[in-house]
Amino acid sequence: MPALLARWSPASQRPGSKLQRVQLEDRRRVHLKDIKHIPLSVLDLAPIVEGATAREALQHTLDLAQHAERWGYHRYWLAEHHSMPGVASSATSVLIGYVAGGTSKIRVGSGGIMLPNHAPLVIAEQFGTLESLYPGRIDLGIGRAPGSDQLTSLALRRGAGSDGHDFPDRLEELRTYLDPSRSPYPLRVRAVPGEGLNIPIWLLGSSGFSAQLAAELGLPFAFASHFAPDYLLPALELYRSRFKPSEELEQPRVMIGVNVIAADTTVEAVRLATSQLQQFLNIIRGRPGKLRPPVDSMDDLWTPEERAIVEKQLAFTVIGDKAAVRDKLQQIVDLTQADEIIVGGHIYDHAARLRSYELLAEAVGMI
Repeated sequence: MPALLARWSPASQRPGSKLQRVQLEDRRRVHLKDIKHIPLSVLDLAPIVEGATAREALQHTLDLAQHAERWGYHRYWLAEHHSMPGVASSATSVLIGYVAGGTSKIRVGSGGIMLPNHAPLVIAEQFGTLESLYPGRIDLGIGRAPGSDQLTSLALRRGAGSDGHDFPDRLEELRTYLDPSRSPYPLRVRAVPGEGLNIPIWLLGSSGFSAQLAAELGLPFAFASHFAPDYLLPALELYRSRFKPSEELEQPRVMIGVNVIAADTTVEAVRLATSQLQQFLNIIRGRPGKLRPPVDSMDDLWTPEERAIVEKQLAFTVIGDKAAVRDKLQQIVDLTQADEIIVGGHIYDHAARLRSYELLAEAVGMI
């Protein structure tokens, strides 16, 4: 079983590394946060498992959301991906409405909407509709990556579209549709519903670009450390050091992504985690597919080089029983001083997936 399952961070961020020692010394000057006081949320891609359909995946998504609400999770976010056989969350705004309609109080949103794929007016209208239907419960997480290959991007946009360089302009256009007072002149095109509604916007990213933009605009920032952890600490430092207070936010607010696979025993959790390892292995091979059942060993499924790549991508993965999960998450909070954690985790069996989130909630005292 890969060493990944016994650790949670890349080499430069492991306990004892030079980088971490410096950061620990810096954090002695601040109050360390307790994982029990950190809001936990769910990140869902509505995974389609082998032998099942998208319909079943969407039903499982709603079931997990209802359980997450009962267990005290703060948000339930859905991610936009396209042309992936194992992901059913492509129509993200539609799915957000389905989840929000089937729950009563948990916040529901996007983690995220890839703005280069859409006209800002359409997103303003879609999320304005959602906020009108479920007031005070909708989040709009936005990313600048296309979230798909070039051919899929072309199919989505019916043209060359955006490569992300104009993301700040598109974001400002979207924000202006929601708040016309940002414009010095009356808008000739208006978002209805949407105009005048208070829909919290989060910027998502895995590099310094979105971190710096979020800081300049005074917006909350979510880092995709659950699959791209390399730049996490520099991005958080950049965001916090350059943050400018705004009407939306007085102080910086950071959410980080972590994969959590919890089970009643560590042995069981390690086995369950092999489904996610297989999923990422297929992605780096360029053959994304449905989520596969767990296996007893990955040794015959990947090369040493592939193993290293997958382990690097999934470095912020916590696997184990309840006590191990709690301890490892506390270490991550100590390292990052995150304000919120959003939790993903690809588990083949739906009952085991529910149990994983239940154990996590128990581990941090939510239930």
